[in-house]
Amino acid sequence: MIDGSRHFLLSRRSLLISTAALLVAGTAARARTITQGMPWEPGTASPPLQVRAGPWMFFTFDEAATIEAAVDRLIPPDERGPGGKDTGCAVYIDRQLAGAFGKAFGLYMGPPFMPAAATQGYQAPDAPATRYRKGLKALTDYVKATFTGKSFRDLALTDQDKVLSGLETGSIELANVSSVEFFSLLLQNTQEGFFADPVYGGNRDMAGWKLVGFPGTRYDYRDWVERHNEVYPLPPVSIMGRSDWTVKD
Repeated sequence: MIDGSRHFLLSRRSLLISTAALLVAGTAARARTITQGMPWEPGTASPPLQVRAGPWMFFTFDEAATIEAAVDRLIPPDERGPGGKDTGCAVYIDRQLAGAFGKAFGLYMGPPFMPAAATQGYQAPDAPATRYRKGLKALTDYVKATFTGKSFRDLALTDQDKVLSGLETGSIELANVSSVEFFSLLLQNTQEGFFADPVYGGNRDMAGWKLVGFPGTRYDYRDWVERHNEVYPLPPVSIMGRSDWTVKD
């Protein structure tokens, strides 16, 4: 994945298509017997709230600038479409860290704590919000010490790539932070922001879905189930619909 001092990424389409499938998760429901009633109860749904544009909710201004620069190197803009910054990946991460994910709600965070094997997940006590705060501070200190006082956002693109590459491989050691784990978390959240429904703040204008040909949350695909090897002609649809469906005054 690393290629000298200029590029450390696979081709844009190869990387994104190979990771898109990993970001699709299913949910399992407990089986129950339904008699003389509907299999739902009013008020039990928890629809996602639309992320609105506005100030950063978790990141400081300097942290946000670093994240925006980083996501734009992980998913750089090219002739196929915008990159991580313009598709709102940093906004997605910010809102996630300000919410339940940042506090590790629903995640097991108890001991024992030990170095994780390659087949295991995260094995330390810090919630994602704390991991980002520590990681960004350590990254800022490293860049400032290595590049004569500069910040990550002010580095040349090739130097930004070198730093991210070093974090990925572990050749750059951050103070009191695992550079490999921090990079892995940042990359995973960036990919989520690029492919998640736009309701969560990323995938602006459904650019990620357009890139890989995903039609979104359209209700009915029956007319296309048997039409193999044909390009689906309709534009993608978000959970919240499409902006061009909104009635204009």
